[in-house]
Amino acid sequence: MDDIRKIKNLLIFVSIILGFTALYFGRDLFLPIVIGLIVALTFSPVVRSFARIGIPEPISAVAIIVGAAAALGFVSYLLSGPISNIMADAPTMGVELRQKLAGILASLEEVKNASDQVEDLANGGDSTPVVAVEQPGLLAFAAGSIANFMALIAVGLVLALLVLASGDLFYVKLVEAFPNFSDKRRAIRTARDIERQISHYFLTITLINAGLGLSIGIAMFLVGLPNPILWGVLAFVLNYLPFVGGMIGTILIAAFGILSFDTLSAGLLPAIIYAILTSAEAQFVTPTVLGRRLEMNTVSVFLTVIIWGWLWSVPGALMAVPFLVLLKVICDNVPGLSILGNFLGPRSSIEKV
Repeated sequence: MDDIRKIKNLLIFVSIILGFTALYFGRDLFLPIVIGLIVALTFSPVVRSFARIGIPEPISAVAIIVGAAAALGFVSYLLSGPISNIMADAPTMGVELRQKLAGILASLEEVKNASDQVEDLANGGDSTPVVAVEQPGLLAFAAGSIANFMALIAVGLVLALLVLASGDLFYVKLVEAFPNFSDKRRAIRTARDIERQISHYFLTITLINAGLGLSIGIAMFLVGLPNPILWGVLAFVLNYLPFVGGMIGTILIAAFGILSFDTLSAGLLPAIIYAILTSAEAQFVTPTVLGRRLEMNTVSVFLTVIIWGWLWSVPGALMAVPFLVLLKVICDNVPGLSILGNFLGPRSSIEKV
């Protein structure tokens, strides 16, 4: 019996490793599928609501997906100019930023030199020639990555359109898969609950992020930082990425603030405002609006971001929390996965005796 259990555990471990390997090398295949399913789950209740008032599912699905694609295209076109200018001026901006931070960078350089000297002494003064491999330019790399990601999003939206236009086909197949009426009823109830919670979460988070982006855009405009629309959209996107997103946004705005203003204090003011607004949203707005049901364990969120960021880079990190919410909702509705769902949730409110 013990040997069978060991073999079973070994097979589970091997299956997990093979699954991660497939996800790692099959990013261009699995990423649009995940995007499409999440978009379909988010808008399924909306399509069903339109169907109740007489609008067929294919028409409402086309309207929603085409509207989302049009909005995405319009925002991309609106930001293409500022982003292209920033990427083209990046070398000059880097030089200017180093000049303004010369004092701080000089101190860091002294520390680095001291560290290099200690390393040389530890290695006996032996210096090995280093072969430098020339990497593609930043602009070409960024343009290629963005174009690839936009293509994957387009495929995901097409998949979401097909799923939404099919109406209740999934539920019909789900009913046909179970033999007796009680199992059919439980399966439909579970599927509806999963769909409702995921739709509530993503629509709510998207509205919160839109409000945050609008607030940051207005704040950047009031303090005089160039391209306030760009920073508002950046805050909207980065807020899907817990922990790291806020830090990335603060660092970027601090760098551009230092470049845009004469004094260091004035240059850091936009970054301080950005950090305050994102912290207030994370600590007060989101927990209050979402409620405790869909709160996540901080450790599980952090680990999920690391894992998916390693698997699929930046797109994976952005998809980490949506995937975690999807997994938690499924675990909460499937009795056999309740232990995992409890681990993914927040600290229990039960007092220790």
